[in-house]
Amino acid sequence: MARSTPNRLNLWMNGLRVGAWETTRSGERLSYADEWIDDPQGRPLSLSLPFTPGNQAYRGQIVADYFDNLLPDSEPIRRRIAARYRTGSAAPFALLTALGRDCVGALQLLSPDEEPSDLTSIHGRELSDSDIAALLRGTTTAAPLGQHDPLEDLRLSIAGAQEKTALLRHRNRWLLPEGSTPTTHIFKLPLGLVGNMRADMRTSVENEWLCSQIVAAYGLPVARCEIARFDEQKVLIVERFDRRLSSEGTWIVRLPQEDMCQATGTSALHKYESDGGPGIEAIMEILARSTRATTDRRNFFATQLVFWLLAATDGHAKNFSIAHLPGNRYESTPLYDVLSAHPIIGSGAGRLAAQKVKLAMAVRGKNVHYLLNQIQRRHWVAEGQRVGFSAADVDTLIDQLTAQTETVIDTVSSQLPADFPLDVADAVFDGMRRLNRKLAQ
Repeated sequence: MARSTPNRLNLWMNGLRVGAWETTRSGERLSYADEWIDDPQGRPLSLSLPFTPGNQAYRGQIVADYFDNLLPDSEPIRRRIAARYRTGSAAPFALLTALGRDCVGALQLLSPDEEPSDLTSIHGRELSDSDIAALLRGTTTAAPLGQHDPLEDLRLSIAGAQEKTALLRHRNRWLLPEGSTPTTHIFKLPLGLVGNMRADMRTSVENEWLCSQIVAAYGLPVARCEIARFDEQKVLIVERFDRRLSSEGTWIVRLPQEDMCQATGTSALHKYESDGGPGIEAIMEILARSTRATTDRRNFFATQLVFWLLAATDGHAKNFSIAHLPGNRYESTPLYDVLSAHPIIGSGAGRLAAQKVKLAMAVRGKNVHYLLNQIQRRHWVAEGQRVGFSAADVDTLIDQLTAQTETVIDTVSSQLPADFPLDVADAVFDGMRRLNRKLAQ
């Protein structure tokens, strides 16, 4: 019987060949290039896929899960991508063959007959506000038959569960990047009505912007963002922290990173701890080996407290990432994708009952606690002790955060745009104050 011909994509980072990803009837295979391992810039794609003695290839589910995590979580979004780019399949290999030239982090996936070109220059087509509005409309709808789809010219893969696209910002202009030039900013559209309960998240843009300002006011690193409008299209524009301008100012460098599902070899299907994904302890263990272990661990634990105050219920493993550095080193990235459930907590249609609100990661005392209203200060102290802090250290951290909260609210209130929906701000601030009083006891 003839052997099947593997499907192969070569892997690149900033013009350097990293290795190859192959998929055959017998499964998936990842191999690192010898020259990448030997290069001063060389580093593994993932903590779950380290360099091995003799450079043995990786095979099977751990490879499949790593690449699957580069794609949007939502199956409907994947199907729309497959239809838009006529991939013939919504399988990860098919989608990344179409989209892999601009992924999260530094990775580019190109066919064997392609190589990155024009890396040390910036190329793109300038877009008007109307052009961007048309592109945003096309993100959620297919172009009519026979009409050009503006997204045909923009092929990128951004993980997450939300409709989004990305563009290049250069010299105060928005550009559609061309060739190997990467995007620099993510454009996130309103979530709309979410889930079977039809929760009203039409103000998700304002909600996420507000949460980002709050997180920053607590002194935690978070991706910079702004609210913008292009014709009738409202978006949150998030500056990518996996991109930076080169020291010469002539090209954009891609920065390697991975999320905590990838780092732990976890399928995106298990991103929530209750579904088998990593929780606070697993991530704190990874951060213990960070180049900034003390700071990263403190910030991660403080983030869990702030997420509880915010009722930020989507703090799962894919919403925490590490940046990979040369020499097998890494450190935490800024926070991203923070949304508060406070505006939809309540009774009635499309509302989330307060007693059912759950965090993405459990807080462990004598028992395991996911429910927001069941978690008390003593549970946080017990969790802190489980991950290596003393009770006194956790008490000090909690006291510092609770003492900050009113100042944080005042600071962020003064930054609200004139047209900001006050019902969103009031719900978030009131919810924070209520939980802050509980935490301070």
